Formats: sequence, structure tokens, C-alpha cells
Amino acid sequence: MEVCTTADFDYELPPGRIARYPSERRSDSRLLVLRRSTGEIRHRRFRDLPELLDPADLLVVNDTRVFPARLRGRKPTGAAAEVLLLRPVDAEDDRVWEALVRPGRKLKPGRLVVVAPELSVRILDACPDGRRIVRMEGPLGVREALKRFGRLPLPPYMERDDEPLDRNRYQTVYARHEGSVAAPTAGLHFTPELLAEVDEQGAARTAVTLHVGTATFRPVEAEDPRDHVMDREYFEVPDSASRAYHRCRERGGRVWAVGTTVVRTLESVAEARDRIRAGPGSTGLFIHPPHDFRAVDCLVTNFHLPRSTLLMLVAAFAGVNTVRKAYSAAIGGGYRFYSYGDAMAVIP
Repeated sequence: MEVCTTADFDYELPPGRIARYPSERRSDSRLLVLRRSTGEIRHRRFRDLPELLDPADLLVVNDTRVFPARLRGRKPTGAAAEVLLLRPVDAEDDRVWEALVRPGRKLKPGRLVVVAPELSVRILDACPDGRRIVRMEGPLGVREALKRFGRLPLPPYMERDDEPLDRNRYQTVYARHEGSVAAPTAGLHFTPELLAEVDEQGAARTAVTLHVGTATFRPVEAEDPRDHVMDREYFEVPDSASRAYHRCRERGGRVWAVGTTVVRTLESVAEARDRIRAGPGSTGLFIHPPHDFRAVDCLVTNFHLPRSTLLMLVAAFAGVNTVRKAYSAAIGGGYRFYSYGDAMAVIP
């Protein structure tokens, strides 16, 4: 049994290894293949992924879509301010949202952020964890206001504003259901042609939805990971996904989770080993070593930030020392890291 401290998930990344822009073609990203039973490492390209699939396998993706959640404006004093919308909180009023704001100390209830003449954001309430309840004000509907004035919320480590290329490349090719403030990045490497190759291999495909929120990117500040509390994120497991999952199990296939969000979704709805339930829900599941996985056999994932919940999930799946060696190999081999970086496939 592996019981770890947060410091066990720290590592040094050489300067310049953070991918600030995507590769020229999605599937040209590199793919480190890690066999967790032996620690064997192979270096491939992401376009080789179909060769790793068996005809009985099932590939599960997250079809959430990133929405333009970042609103930049100014306070009435003229000082810059920013609002990152997270999710609507009032079923009867789609203008009321949960949000993160900057500067947090200055944007108290009653304050206003002017984004444009047609759009302002009023702070309604402050939550104990620092989030705000806000209301969008102006003549435009919410969807039109976000389309006109919202920006894609690229991760801060990219150290740049979103650009026209990000409108396409910071979405998966199968993104359908809008609601995320960050992309499920393991899926960014797929192209329609690569998905067609998966189909030609005979493997099945299905989709679940988990809207990526603060839980995915909030850092672990507690020294003992067990003291970290995950924010809840909302998911939907359609009946079609449940049926595809159980057919895969019946034919003896492996379940491939494309990304940590899929792992958290499937593990959250696992009723028993190899049995899941369909339906909507929310999850605050924090997967870290040790964890007994009941729903997933293989994982496709990117390389994650130090001390993050995502890295801890991968370590729980493949083993702390095994993942540490894989990351050392990726760093030594010149892999690109984080959202627009290269990928890793963890197989049994």
C-alpha cells in the first residue's frame, strides 16, 4: 500500500519544456507507452495509438466543450479586473453564475466589473472558499454575450492570451456539450482520421461528459493528500455509454479512459468491479495512492503539473515509482509537457 505526501509528487521541469502552442498536427504528438506491470517504456507517436488497441477494447472519451469563460474588464475606478465563470447556479436565471475573480480582495459583494458597454458583471455574494456568485448584466443574452466578449481560459502557465488558433486546437474534435473551463487535454491529440483508424481496428468507442471545473486545476496545498478536498464537477454517463461498457466487459475487452476526467467519471459511477451505472451526477472523487480501480484498465493522459491531483491519479493507476521513472524518461527524452504537450499511454 502506497501512502504518500504531496512532496512525493514534485519534480523539476527544465525551462522551455512547457508546450505553449500545440504541435502542427494533433496526432504528431509523441506518445510514451508505459507498461505498468513491468515498468517497460516505449517511445511512439500518438498516431500509433490504434496499434495498441485490441478489437474487443472500448475507448471512452470526454465530449465536454470549453466555453469562453474568461471576461476581462475594469472596475468603475478604471482598475483592471477579471471574472472566470465556472457554472450557472440559478435554474430560473441563467445570468447568475459561480465564478473566480481577480483581484479577489477588491471585488466584494456589490462591486461591478464593466466588460463592455453591453456587458457588466455584478458581484452578488462571496463564498467561504474565495469564489463569488455573480450576475451578468446587459441587453445581450448570456450565450451572445460570451460569444462576443468571452475569452478561452488558457492555463496560466502558457503565459499568453488565447489566439484564433486556440478556438479550434483547445477543443477536442469530438467536443459536444459546452460547460468546461479547461479542455480534457488527453483528447486533444485525436483527429477524425485517427478515430476512423480506431474504428477500423474493431475497437468500440463511446463518450461520457464531465465538465472540467476548479477541481481539475486547483493545486494540492495540504502536505497530506488525504486532507485535500476536491470541488465537485458535473458529469453525465448516457445509457449508450453504459451499454458499450458492459458489452466490452462481456467480450473480455479492456476499457481505455482518454484522460483523467474519464477515469474520475467511470470510477465515480462504478457500482462494483466492471459494473457502472448511467445517469447524471456530480463527483468530488479524489484519486490518489492507494486506490482500488474498479472500472478502467488503460489510460491515455498528458504529462501533468507537479503536486497536482492529476499527477496523483496517474500515480495511483500506474504506481508512484513507475510514474516517477516515466516522467524522468520523458524529461530526458525531450517530451513537451502539460495541456498542449505530448501524451502517455498506461497499459497493463
